[in-house]
Amino acid sequence: MITIFERVSTALGSLSPAVPYAIAPYKSTGALPDVFIAYELISGNPEAHADNVETARTYLVQVSIFSRAGFIGLPDVDAAMLAQDFVKSDWRQLPQDPETFHYGLAKDYTFTEFF
Repeated sequence: MITIFERVSTALGSLSPAVPYAIAPYKSTGALPDVFIAYELISGNPEAHADNVETARTYLVQVSIFSRAGFIGLPDVDAAMLAQDFVKSDWRQLPQDPETFHYGLAKDYTFTEFF
């Protein structure tokens, strides 16, 4: 069975042109790229049970896109995530990082897994 982390990694790995991504927090030994993505699992809640066994679970994943240039021309994360059967949810702007000057946009996606 594919894990939720593998599913997100597969989605983000399909972006063209390629964008650096990692599980949050994004770490770099050098300068951060102008555009990068960090993702994290916010929650994984059981949705259904049968005979005392979990039969479905819904995951909430946050994908944050960071860019020094602002919010124009961001990678098409929606298309990549939807292609892996995620469903779009909330968006929110993150405060600009005062040290790196990256703007951030956090996008939530849900995925329901049936066992």
